Amino acid sequence: MKNPVTIGDLRHRVTIETAVRTNDGAGGATVVWTSVAEVWAAIWPTSGSEGFTLDRTEGSISHEIWLRFRSDVKPEMRITFGTRVFDIRACFDPQDRGHWLKCLVRERDL
Repeated sequence: MKNPVTIGDLRHRVTIETAVRTNDGAGGATVVWTSVAEVWAAIWPTSGSEGFTLDRTEGSISHEIWLRFRSDVKPEMRITFGTRVFDIRACFDPQDRGHWLKCLVRERDL
């Protein structure tokens, strides 16, 4: 099977982040995003849409983000690239060989 990604495709230095919830003392919680790792990744847009939410027009773009395989990346995490934020929808090893991790993500706040 042909490799879906080449080394040259991994040109974006991204940060994988996880949410840490802290009790705020008033019955609620504060969420802080903490860095898990910085890795090289390939980012490819796959589709875009526009909708009307909360009295405003909101754009959305779906992407595939490919990186070297990691077993610790979960859908409740996010990936950042500069000021861009990508919410992870799903992660899987497309070849089931432990070489690559394909993350289906949605870019927020467009």
